Amino acid sequence: MDSVPRSDAGEFDWLVFEQAGVLTSAQACRLVGRASMRARLGRQQWRAICRGVLSTHNGLLTRDQHLWVAVLVAGHGACLAGSTAATESGVRGLRTDVIQVVIPAVRGRTQLVQRLPSAVPAVQVYRTTVLPEGHVQIDRPPRTTIARSVVDAAAWARSDDEARSTVVAACQQRRVDPARLREVLTIFPRIRRHRLIAATISDVEGGSESLSEIDLVRLCQTYRLPRPDQQRRRVDADGRIRYVDAYWPRWRLQVEVDGAHHMDAQHWAADMLRQNQIWLAGDRILRFPAWLIRSDPTTVAAQLRAALNPLP
Repeated sequence: MDSVPRSDAGEFDWLVFEQAGVLTSAQACRLVGRASMRARLGRQQWRAICRGVLSTHNGLLTRDQHLWVAVLVAGHGACLAGSTAATESGVRGLRTDVIQVVIPAVRGRTQLVQRLPSAVPAVQVYRTTVLPEGHVQIDRPPRTTIARSVVDAAAWARSDDEARSTVVAACQQRRVDPARLREVLTIFPRIRRHRLIAATISDVEGGSESLSEIDLVRLCQTYRLPRPDQQRRRVDADGRIRYVDAYWPRWRLQVEVDGAHHMDAQHWAADMLRQNQIWLAGDRILRFPAWLIRSDPTTVAAQLRAALNPLP
């Protein structure tokens, strides 16, 4: 099944290869005949996954096969979408506990997705009235383009933070350009979280590369503090290039936002040494844990205001 068929292989062998060994009953009947299909199922050479979909082997299903099951069960015109499609396009860190699929709105959702075996991840089927050819990427199985996938994933996310993380991750990992996301978003003026997605795209265009950096910029806006330069390239005392989370050049003030990895002793020691070098170079540095920016923004803002005095 994983080997590329020989050049003289028939349509059946190529279809089995292209669909990772997962076929609809209609496909199997057309290519090998109903009697042969039933015989192979009876001999347990093949096995039924659910009504209308079967596997041409009887072992455990792989991730690729799960994806094909989801698309074939969803029916004609279905393709991978949202976080599933974005993951298949190389975006790391998105949810994989469900398989998200989109179908044309003219078709109804199938009840078969609720009858899949427990070994297959849950399948969520979404209907859309807007699915132009330019939003579909021909692949195995077919999926929406990465820009469309990221916008959909953000709209379908379980929380606003997950939606923002999806947009930031895709851009930070250089899998998609913010301009392409904005282009897709303009087609869906009433999409869920439209304003949040648009604002996150703007934050990324402004230099933010994490949710904590976005939260810091929003904090500055809320408390009427000057907006910092983000991801500014600087050279430390040893001549090495560093990127600063936030920098106010007029005040020679840097802010570092510490994520969970800073709890590691090795990271902590390296950061302390880097902070010492910054102080030796004449800049000041403030450090805040990411959780504090969200849980106690007033305290963070007060320290920033004190460091930025006199304000312009």
